[in-house]
Amino acid sequence: MDLFDLLKEETLKNTAPLADRMRPQTIDEVLGQDHILGDNKFLNRCIKSGRLPSIILYGPPGTGKTTIAKVIAKEIGANLFQLNAVTSGVKEIREVIEEAKQLLGMYQKTSILFIDEIHRFSKNQQDALLPHVERGVIILIGATTENPFFQVNNALLSRVTVLKLEELETDDILLIMQKALKNEEYGLGRFDTEVDQDALEHIAEIAGGDVRKALNALEIAVLSTPPNKSGMIKIDLKAAEESIQKRTVQYDRDGDQHYDVISAFIKSIRGSDPDAALHYLAKMIYAGEDVEFIARRLIIAASEDVGNADANALKVAIAAHEALKIIGMPEGRIPLAQATTYLAAAPKSNAAYVGVAKALKDVELIKTTVPNHLKDAHYKNAKDMEHGLNYLYPHNYEKNYIQQQYMPNELRDKRYYIPTENGYEKQIKIYMSTLKNTDD
Repeated sequence: MDLFDLLKEETLKNTAPLADRMRPQTIDEVLGQDHILGDNKFLNRCIKSGRLPSIILYGPPGTGKTTIAKVIAKEIGANLFQLNAVTSGVKEIREVIEEAKQLLGMYQKTSILFIDEIHRFSKNQQDALLPHVERGVIILIGATTENPFFQVNNALLSRVTVLKLEELETDDILLIMQKALKNEEYGLGRFDTEVDQDALEHIAEIAGGDVRKALNALEIAVLSTPPNKSGMIKIDLKAAEESIQKRTVQYDRDGDQHYDVISAFIKSIRGSDPDAALHYLAKMIYAGEDVEFIARRLIIAASEDVGNADANALKVAIAAHEALKIIGMPEGRIPLAQATTYLAAAPKSNAAYVGVAKALKDVELIKTTVPNHLKDAHYKNAKDMEHGLNYLYPHNYEKNYIQQQYMPNELRDKRYYIPTENGYEKQIKIYMSTLKNTDD
């Protein structure tokens, strides 16, 4: 490190954001993520043994992905290269690889290549890493807020271990903020500051598990609040609210949170919990989810999970979709909420869904033929082949029903649709049973 680097580092002590200045320097200083960093847990054991595999750290913003990479490099004495997938390409990767080879050959020094937002690398860029990760020229540490199983190609995934980071608990964020307030070298300890507990708790809660957001909000609160006559900077709840503004909902429209929330939404409807369903609906709307996607899923749920227990559910879901297209947002949330609560509160049956799944499986596995008496007879020579012969027209009989074979011979005793006792489907079950007992 030359003089200019030293001056830069000294300047950054004062100008870098608080979250960057307060990064942990050792593995023991890292709070949260005990499932991988706790005693005898996977990553902790790897670090202590000095044998680290290539990994991808996957989790929400502000959970410590970059911090963990830097701490690992320091703990195992490795050289750390950092690239950002947004600004770097194959050229930068090759340059790092060449330098890593030299360090390995000349000094037997391990190199870690940390790539932030690795999910943004194209397939070609990811492929450029493969042989060097395979041979151990570099230890790759990728960081991503997107589910790597959706965003990273299989060839690279097979060469790394994916570690999921969790949002930090509110108590962990409170502890980190309190440390920052006391730290005089890198934190806010040089200021004469008094922060109300409810102000700290508000910032920790609203940060939504993102420690970076919490620390930056705390720094804004301290730097933007003038000292009182005694020279004290007092941070109350109002100042905290001004500094952090509104809550950040952790939600990525293209990744696993998108799938997790819509899954919870549908399962809440299926489980007849309208309150939970409205919560997940609100979360999707607030986070900017495609509302037509939500409407389409409601239509599917109306048929899959409510079915004939309440046939009106499908009408309500389709009407909500149409209403959404007519009135747009934000008012479109109202018909979406109506359809959501209607479906959640409706009696449930998946009999139609289960029935068609069974029928499709049999169609896939069993070759069938249409019985002759059901075949089309509206063309020349059809009678010569006995097509339509002996077909009984149901409307000519009492109750518009007459027993005859409709199933192919190969599936003659199969049943696919078995009505439940729920809602209107109970009436269907009774009616069908009555028909079967009708005398010919």
